Amino acid sequence: MTDIKSKVQGIEANCQARNIESFTGNTQNIYEAISVIDKRARQLAVDIKEELHGKLEEFAVQTDTIEEIHENKEQIEISKFYERMPNPALIATHEFLNKKLDHRYKGEEKEQEASEEELPAE
Repeated sequence: MTDIKSKVQGIEANCQARNIESFTGNTQNIYEAISVIDKRARQLAVDIKEELHGKLEEFAVQTDTIEEIHENKEQIEISKFYERMPNPALIATHEFLNKKLDHRYKGEEKEQEASEEELPAE
């Protein structure tokens, strides 16, 4: 897993209008493009959540009473960074439009393997 911080550098955190034709360049189908972006956004959301929880657990302090609340500035800064970060859907859209996102059909791999087996050996 690559570092999320380096992945989101330069990505606008706010939504912006996009030309719909730019989405159909890779797939020729807007619904297919949205499906690819959606699946990648879900992957990113899980990765971001795991990364955030991992970083916050480093600072976790176990207390026996509920009344004791410890304010940790590092935890606050980490949380603020993740709150300011672009939405996973925006990151996935950026990756898709910049051709950093590779997608293929499940059946393509099997078809490609079958066609390679049919080729005569040289």
